[in-house]
Amino acid sequence: MRIAESELIINEDGSVFHLHLRPEELAENVILVGDPGRVDMVGEYLEEKEFRHQSREFVSITGKYKGVRITVLSTGIGTDNIDIVMNELDALVNIDFTTREPKAQKRSLNIIRIGTSGAIQPDIPLGSFVFSHISVGCDGLLNWYADRDKIAMTDIEEAFKKHTGWNSHLPDPYFVRAGKGMSEKFMDCTVKGMTIAASGFYGPQGRVLRMPLAMPDMLDTFESFRFGDERVTNFEMEGSAIAGIAAHLGHNAGTVCCIIANRHLKSSNPDYKAQVRRLVELVLDKLAE
Repeated sequence: MRIAESELIINEDGSVFHLHLRPEELAENVILVGDPGRVDMVGEYLEEKEFRHQSREFVSITGKYKGVRITVLSTGIGTDNIDIVMNELDALVNIDFTTREPKAQKRSLNIIRIGTSGAIQPDIPLGSFVFSHISVGCDGLLNWYADRDKIAMTDIEEAFKKHTGWNSHLPDPYFVRAGKGMSEKFMDCTVKGMTIAASGFYGPQGRVLRMPLAMPDMLDTFESFRFGDERVTNFEMEGSAIAGIAAHLGHNAGTVCCIIANRHLKSSNPDYKAQVRRLVELVLDKLAE
């Protein structure tokens, strides 16, 4: 099946439309960060850097860490950007840019997002590293794709909607597991997380400035939700789309975040850069194992 030029846009230099990466420039191991400025910070650890590209919020570097080739890529904020990033990363390895046809032999990328996050449980202290073994998509993105129930944990989804009194005007939430291989890498060095990926920073995460919420008790109901030994641990804004699209396309992906605020305790640490750097070092070492 040839993919039309309007559906997969390839730039004149042979790079994919938004990311401006060419197939040969993408490593098998990919670190995603939200902040474009964080790409250069992670890049400080890489040797043999091959390039630095920038297009809008998408900044990328490929180099080596302890002999392992790694691409670092910024996504900007939100699952709408992740829809672009994940589809274009997959296209770079699994679509032939000359014939515009999917390759017969599919490749699987190792993709890990490094982010910052706010905890909602009182026993998760500032500075903790939470790995999202389960991502909860409150953004609605995965609902635009067919067969979402084949990768979603529909039993938890139904229990969550019932417990929270889910507002019918909101997109149905979806629950997706991180890649098994990625989860196993971080099992012994992070807090096990079930992470809400919100579609915004204020209302969708229960913050009130001048507009009231459609679900005024959402923080309390999220915090009190239990499904077996699973509980909601924290908020961020990209992990559900990474986990969901990766599961659909066969990539090994996950999200790990440094906790810089605790919504239950109403505490925060704005001076968190040193802790994020330690998380970066942990992720690099795990990818190089």
